[in-house]
Amino acid sequence: MRVTVFLSEKLDIQITEQVKHLLICLRERPQSVKEAMKNLGLNHRPTFIYDYLKPAMSLGFAEMTEPDSPNSPKQKYRLTGKGKAFLSLKNEDINHGRFEQ
Repeated sequence: MRVTVFLSEKLDIQITEQVKHLLICLRERPQSVKEAMKNLGLNHRPTFIYDYLKPAMSLGFAEMTEPDSPNSPKQKYRLTGKGKAFLSLKNEDINHGRFEQ
């Protein structure tokens, strides 16, 4: 299922359920791949990378905490300002009955 979200009048983004779940997972704090997978109940790393993480990053909703060292053992992922704005918008739409799942 895809959800269309308008972050501005000119921006129409298609967000998968997987990306939404990852953003919710990253809401509280940055997480490593292993932590996020555990919190999402996933066991298959490629599924997480290609269905959750890469789309969230390509949309600008998530980013690396160590962008200069992508293979660092300390690497974690966090929400960007755009990701936080999406979650705020999502919560506002749910509260006003405008968000369709």
